[in-house]
Amino acid sequence: SLVVLFGATAGAYGAKLGSDERELILLVWQVVDLHSKKVGTLHKSLVKADNLDLSDQCREVSGLTPEGLGKAEPLDRVLQQFSQLVSSDLKVLGRSSYTLCSDGQLLIRQVLHPETSKKNFLLSDCFYSFYDLRKEFCACYPSSAAVKDQTIKTMAEYLGLGTDETEEDFGVWQVKTMVAIIFSMLSEGCNHVFTEPEAVKYKYETGPCSKSETVDSETVIRARGLPWQSSDQDIARFFKGLNIAKGGVALCLNAQGRRNGEALVRFVNSEQRDLALERHKHHMGSRYIEVYKATGEEFLKIAGGTSNEVAQFLSKENQVIIRMRGLPFTATQDDVLGFLGPECPVTGGKEGLLFVKYPDGRPTGDAFVLFSCEEYAQNALKKHKEILGKRYIELFRSTAAEVQQVVLNRYMSTPLIPTLPTPIIPVIPPPYTIATGSIRDCVRLRGLPYTAGIDDILEFMGDATADIKPHGVHMVLNQQGRPSGDAFIQMKSADKAFMVAQKCHKKMMKDRYVEVFQCSGEEMNFVLMGGTLNRSGLSPPPCKLPCLSPPAYAAFQTAAVIPAEAALYQPQALLPTTRTPQASAAAPPAVTYYPAQAAQLYMNYTAYYPSPPVSPTTVGYIAAPPGAVAAAATATHTPLLPQPGALVRMQGLPYNTGMKEILSFFQGYQYAPDDYNGLIQLSDQARSVLQAPKEWVCL
Repeated sequence: SLVVLFGATAGAYGAKLGSDERELILLVWQVVDLHSKKVGTLHKSLVKADNLDLSDQCREVSGLTPEGLGKAEPLDRVLQQFSQLVSSDLKVLGRSSYTLCSDGQLLIRQVLHPETSKKNFLLSDCFYSFYDLRKEFCACYPSSAAVKDQTIKTMAEYLGLGTDETEEDFGVWQVKTMVAIIFSMLSEGCNHVFTEPEAVKYKYETGPCSKSETVDSETVIRARGLPWQSSDQDIARFFKGLNIAKGGVALCLNAQGRRNGEALVRFVNSEQRDLALERHKHHMGSRYIEVYKATGEEFLKIAGGTSNEVAQFLSKENQVIIRMRGLPFTATQDDVLGFLGPECPVTGGKEGLLFVKYPDGRPTGDAFVLFSCEEYAQNALKKHKEILGKRYIELFRSTAAEVQQVVLNRYMSTPLIPTLPTPIIPVIPPPYTIATGSIRDCVRLRGLPYTAGIDDILEFMGDATADIKPHGVHMVLNQQGRPSGDAFIQMKSADKAFMVAQKCHKKMMKDRYVEVFQCSGEEMNFVLMGGTLNRSGLSPPPCKLPCLSPPAYAAFQTAAVIPAEAALYQPQALLPTTRTPQASAAAPPAVTYYPAQAAQLYMNYTAYYPSPPVSPTTVGYIAAPPGAVAAAATATHTPLLPQPGALVRMQGLPYNTGMKEILSFFQGYQYAPDDYNGLIQLSDQARSVLQAPKEWVCL
């Protein structure tokens, strides 16, 4: 038997059903015996929503009113009545089992499952298997329209059935027409058989992902804005009703190995991915979640791994993973097992523990633990911030993808004090330097859509694109690395900039108008370095001590170092002058060193054209040719660092600490050099290497 089911929400109708998170307000159903071709009683039930504010489309299409819905039963009661009435109708027809049949997938996947999940009650098993009437119709009538173009009305028209919806109440006509379509499919000319129902997964299955695995880019999305404590199960619950692939949730980590509020999710097919995109800006608790398309390469970069140690640890499937952070460096497996205690036994004992270490074998203070059930994991989470040794331990839910990211040296395996990289030489060609001065040969775009990219800006500029300097488009990001809605463009002359500002000001880009202003290179540089430009004038970048930024080693003169092939330009004009010791007349040749690639130089806010696809703020460097390295090695120059033992690291400083406080702290000790250039403040990027909230290095 089939139970033909139709529903409506207080918001969008048709192809957008469920995309606006509005609640269910109507259910209509009827039992159909496929063998005897008999039907049960047609039932129509209104549902009382928490928010009775109906959209204009809902009022127009359904004819329902808030007053009428206010007298209805809530959803949990209606679903109980549904089960009772279906069972009663089946008995009358002499049947015992049934499968739901709906017009498409939206009612089941995008309305019922998400809403019941948010309201914390379970759906009965019948809602985890259903027939999609549109797919069944296309299988029975291959010459009809594609599945995505089908509606109840188009299917009825194809069969020559009546299509006057005004003859019946809203919902009643839809169910009666669906029943008539089913009987037509069962007729002797078609003899259609319902054999393969759609399935909704009961729970998300965890598991590892191999880097050699092929991932279809049409099945992956990026979710942004997640609460930092979200687990893979929380994300699976957000996408309740959609089928996520096994091990298909990969939480993204920042440079410190902590979650950054983003996740990549892989679904079983492109149809499920497209439904997931319709949940853009749906809510997880009080936060709305942004959902965008992503690629298989991005997913594998986060979730893929080949470590035997990780593979063995994750080989036990359907385990709950907990991450422990802040362990004493001397902690052993027995210490961790003793800390967890008998109330939360670890799966496999010591085999269920995985300590994270740096490449040189030193412990990081992190570990992952496997538990066989949710109860044991909950008991372990209750020990959050309890003491082990002399340290409090943090415990969080984790995922297989997070294990692979952390253990496979993706974010946390950089040595505490990295060895110096290969010497680097400037490679920036003169034509590509960013202009300075007061000449107003630049334009500022304000109010860009947050989804706008370089191509959108070039299309927006139209014919004026030919007057843009090479590599002259600069996107401005906020402190979270997201588009700020601003961009700067360098034009070939002030006249060209004036013409663009006149022609493109308040021109539409997508669904927003964009303001275009003429400005100078100096004003542009202030904003690109983190300052602000408004009607009140310029506000300088957030750098109190110009002698300390960008970070440089005082023993050498600093020079701009730009990766040509990445097209990310960091010209001399953007770097404040660094105070250096007075050089003698016979100064040795200088060789410039910078921190490793993970330590970016002061480029917190800006991405240069073209922006890399994943990490817009990444700035790389090109190593010098072997000949240049050899020449530098043979030259006589001052050592980069003083003798061994002369370098100390300060950790745990107050955020408002300045140079004066640090010098007072070291009063009575001799430090070098006299002008305090031995103090190196670490930028946000360099701090990611050293894994500390705020630090200084003193020479």
